[in-house]
Amino acid sequence: MCRVRFSSVVVPVVLCLSANPLLAWNLGQWKESVQALEDPALMTLEQVAKGSFISTKRSSLGTWREIGASCLLFSDSETVEGGKDLLDWNPETDEKRVILTADKLIPEGSEKPLSFRNPVWSTDRQKLLLYTNTQRVWRVHSRGDYWVLNLKTHKLQQLGAKFEPSTLMFAKFSPDSTRVAYVHDNNVYVENLKRGKIKQLTKRDKSSIINGTVDWAYEEEFGIRDGFKWSPNGKRIAYFQFDTEGVGSFHIVNYLAGNYSQVIDLPYPKVGTTNSAVRVGVVGTKSGKTEWLDDLPGDPRQHYIPRFYWGGNSKSLVLQRMNRLQNTNTLWMANLKKNTLKPFFVDKDETWVYVNDHMTWIDDGQSFLWFSEMDGWRHFHRVSRDGKEKKLITKGEFDVIRLIKLDSDGGWLYYTASPDHPAQSYLFRERLDGTGEPQQLTPASQPGTHTYRISGDASRAFHTYSSWNHPPLYELVSLPDHQVLKILEDNGAAKDHMTEVHFQPTEFFYVEIEPGVKLPVSMVKPYNFDASKKYPLVISIYGEPMGQRIRDAWGRNKWHQYLAQQGYLMVSIENRGTNLPLGRAWRHHIYRKIGILASQDQAAALCKLKERFPFIDGDRVAVTGYSGGGSMSLNLLFRYPDLYHTAMAGGFISDQRLYDSIYQERFMGLPDDNADNYRDGSPVTHVKNLQGNLLIYHGTQDDNCHYQSFENLVNELIKHNKMFTAVPYTGGTHSIGLAGEGKGSLHNLTLKTWYLMNHVKPGPLPQ
Repeated sequence: MCRVRFSSVVVPVVLCLSANPLLAWNLGQWKESVQALEDPALMTLEQVAKGSFISTKRSSLGTWREIGASCLLFSDSETVEGGKDLLDWNPETDEKRVILTADKLIPEGSEKPLSFRNPVWSTDRQKLLLYTNTQRVWRVHSRGDYWVLNLKTHKLQQLGAKFEPSTLMFAKFSPDSTRVAYVHDNNVYVENLKRGKIKQLTKRDKSSIINGTVDWAYEEEFGIRDGFKWSPNGKRIAYFQFDTEGVGSFHIVNYLAGNYSQVIDLPYPKVGTTNSAVRVGVVGTKSGKTEWLDDLPGDPRQHYIPRFYWGGNSKSLVLQRMNRLQNTNTLWMANLKKNTLKPFFVDKDETWVYVNDHMTWIDDGQSFLWFSEMDGWRHFHRVSRDGKEKKLITKGEFDVIRLIKLDSDGGWLYYTASPDHPAQSYLFRERLDGTGEPQQLTPASQPGTHTYRISGDASRAFHTYSSWNHPPLYELVSLPDHQVLKILEDNGAAKDHMTEVHFQPTEFFYVEIEPGVKLPVSMVKPYNFDASKKYPLVISIYGEPMGQRIRDAWGRNKWHQYLAQQGYLMVSIENRGTNLPLGRAWRHHIYRKIGILASQDQAAALCKLKERFPFIDGDRVAVTGYSGGGSMSLNLLFRYPDLYHTAMAGGFISDQRLYDSIYQERFMGLPDDNADNYRDGSPVTHVKNLQGNLLIYHGTQDDNCHYQSFENLVNELIKHNKMFTAVPYTGGTHSIGLAGEGKGSLHNLTLKTWYLMNHVKPGPLPQ
């Protein structure tokens, strides 16, 4: 086992790790020492970085058709160079019918087929929409090229061929399958497939206008990118228009652009500043004339319109409108024929309400689904069209975690929930009419996390089951009896390998920090654990309202396995305010006190853990986290210097006033009305208390939690003459430490391991 420690001395400020010869030498020597001392039977850091530790296989699940129980699937092997056939697959019988051979996907003038995923069918089932040559915009690949394949003629037709490559967004077939609409350069276009004629439907009269998509803040905080919808009759398109004029522009600097730096201007509304003005328009696809639904009261920059929907027909449109504090969500119905706009339903709370993602019309448009915490739990309600009648569909003192399928024909709502364990999820269903009781379809004999992709007729599902200690199992099951029809992949080899490499199981329990308040805890004990000895404790944390750290699912963090095998106790604690399915009161506990109450919960839980488990070495406690977890790590190290001795924090917000308006104001209120808590909840306020070891790292081109937070913290640390280690990731975005970002992620993993082992000695010590 690794027993490496170079020094207990706090490392001085380092602005670039590789630029410091002494530090670079230490890191190199550490890597060599680890390689020499690692037990060959245990996992290595290289395996963690490459993801090759206990490799698991994924089943090639198809894409269910909208009707029936068959799927679209690509052939197992290439039939022409660079391409696979597209098949219609019956997963139960394994019967496969070729829909399209790969050679039909080769565009004229090209030698290789198009590479694409998840083709979209036209309504008449005669065409496929293919999305390829994609590029990432902030978080996801939402810009690229689109092609339409006619399944009768096998003709491939590129959409928007006159535009630059990879510049189209959100293409959608019209309801009659004759046209496709898309966004290019923040304008909405429609293209006639037969004639190839392209018509521009919107026009920007200034650069601050955005049509058909959204600004940065809406994308990040309301989870929306696609900003237009066809009417059911295909005669109109409703779309968002944003005006970012007046929104503060944050400058992201790319120092790697060449001899001169490149400045990226990002309209980004900070806390308490001007938001984008947002409105919804309805444009005729023939006339090109837009009618604006802007008869909403108040300043358009002081409310949000995070969602809109066609009202079950082509004559009406529904807007969700939230006030700036986000504690009132009002539904407005637009009658397009009478040109009226009226409120008809309100969801409100003393703290905040969430945007509703599931407003779907049922009962031939006479009712709609509404997802809300209004009864104290996340539940689905059935609301009449006029908003006057409301009936609970999902019943009981538990939260719905996720909607899986709305089966209107069968009259069922399928969803995941976990009434008895906040880290797990199971499939349930209930009647859409609100009668009856919840039915759990997932077998209770499989404790853990279950995900489902249900067929068009709700008779079959691709089922994936895993837990902390059980690799993924992929099955085809029948519903509602959940009988296994076929095992697609059981990962038996991975289960065998777990024993060979001494996989350390995860344990779950609660710690009571005060009467009636129990916090969930997960723990991984070290390899060759001896309860009579004391072990260093590493706490992996998130702690903010939009995340959940503890989930009973496979592969949550292989790095934690590595550290456990090197002699660390690995623990995560969920404080109140995190996004667990434990009810509204749990999640809303931290309102107006982000960073304050969560820190208190975490510190209280640590004290209780030390009392409960004598094998915890209270003199060797480290905390690590990223993004909101980075902010929490800083808060704990600064606020409770007697409890936490080392912190590794990345991608954080050091001052809550530096983050975006939508997120921070939702949970904290407006800064002028809550100035004391904004200040007290920010890590930068408590820098003067630093006594332990601190590693901070940040992407210099982070568009989300700006590098500004990093420099503000560095400035305050220097002001108070505090020693620390700082590593900027040049050109790095917010993906450092999260989903991965090239070599930066490998370096970051190595950096954190080196820093931890250098400052918190691994392995047991006598009690």
